[in-house]
Amino acid sequence: MAKSDHKKEMKTNAMRLLDSRNAVYTMHEYDPDEAKKQPNIFKTLVTVGKTKEHYVFVVPINRELDLKKAAKAVGEKNIEMIRERELLPLTGYVHGGCSPLGMKKFFTTTIDSSAKEHETIMFSGGKIGKQIETSLTELAKVIVFSIEDISK
Repeated sequence: MAKSDHKKEMKTNAMRLLDSRNAVYTMHEYDPDEAKKQPNIFKTLVTVGKTKEHYVFVVPINRELDLKKAAKAVGEKNIEMIRERELLPLTGYVHGGCSPLGMKKFFTTTIDSSAKEHETIMFSGGKIGKQIETSLTELAKVIVFSIEDISK
């Protein structure tokens, strides 16, 4: 995967963050119906724990977050999804365009262990219809994350 020419397109916070760390990635336009057929596409979910701390989980688009496994992964008694109306003020992103990169604040981030099965993974680029494709190695240049079995 070569470093793409990203200068001509409008940058999202996620893209600017990747660029600032010289991370290699590819930006894709996508059709949500087609995306569900790709095994390496992941969605970003934001949760809140019993302690009121927020957590970000990145799971395959065709799977669900297992709340019990997710809570255990971050050391919480339990967690729940945040309400959709809380997403924009908390992260700076809208539902369907939430990226694990470039949020207003960094939250503890956990990626489903199935990501290790893929050379690259794709996730929201921070805007509906934009996907970022990169490897876990390149992603680690930008954010700290753990890999855990958190989906069902």
